[in-house]
Amino acid sequence: MQIFSELRYPSRWSTKILTLLLGLGFFAVLATSAISGFLVYRIVKPQRSAPEISLASFPGHPEVVDFTVPDAGQREGWFFPGVRGGPTIVLCHGYESSRGELLTLVSALQDHQYNVFVFDFAAHGANSGMSTLGYREAEELRKAVDVLAARGDLDPARFGLWGYNLGAYAALREAEDDKRIRALVLDSVYDHPRQMVRIGVARNGLDTFPFMIRAAQHIFAYLNSTHRHDPPLSSKLAALNGVPTLFIQALDDPELAAVTRDMFLKAPEPRDQAIIPHGNFVGLSGEEKRDYENRVVSFFLLHLPVIAARPLP
Repeated sequence: MQIFSELRYPSRWSTKILTLLLGLGFFAVLATSAISGFLVYRIVKPQRSAPEISLASFPGHPEVVDFTVPDAGQREGWFFPGVRGGPTIVLCHGYESSRGELLTLVSALQDHQYNVFVFDFAAHGANSGMSTLGYREAEELRKAVDVLAARGDLDPARFGLWGYNLGAYAALREAEDDKRIRALVLDSVYDHPRQMVRIGVARNGLDTFPFMIRAAQHIFAYLNSTHRHDPPLSSKLAALNGVPTLFIQALDDPELAAVTRDMFLKAPEPRDQAIIPHGNFVGLSGEEKRDYENRVVSFFLLHLPVIAARPLP
């Protein structure tokens, strides 16, 4: 009781210093929690990008395909037809991007007679909700593949996936559990969503503050508590044995480049890697974008040939 009394009404200089330090510590924890909470909110509710595009005037004869994701609502995708009975490539946009920003890559693939499908993840494009940085996005991708596989005009067992950061995580997570995925391009993939939280904090310039990253990661983990026991994707890379995978590392994004390289080294054969000076396909210049498209198309042509597997009605 005497200790509590002294802390409440300090009379000695040592107790006064201790009380001051405790008070500063309390407010530091409170401030860190408040700021990290705000950062996590901004990370899971990114600024949405949804350019206005009229499919009626877009070449390639696209059609709208709707599908429902449990607990996430309705999704709308664009299907660009290729050779009847042939393989389908699903493009998974990156964080703070949208399907509309991938249309030049769509055209490059469709020009080689691939069926191509694009859609927006939760909290991106016209979709509301919160991003889980890959957890539920992989479920959205699985539902899209299920709906496409039920069509009668494509091969239901031959899919390719391309993804960038968020999309790459979702694509890899899906590919590890789905034998229908026969080829995979992963641009700036990460191993666990907490790595993307770390990058989000760093891009806001607050990674140097003590415990800020860890506090943000704890809050993100709390928001996604149903996935708290999910292992990193690298623990299941053996499931890709026999699935050709291209890992793309962008030198201007060193943290994700390092993670991507580590994933490449752990991945089974057949695997390949590409090191490019600038990442983020959406922001590449004209020549860089064409080189990137040619690299991706060439990979799929080699490992997912455009042939009709069986006659279709």
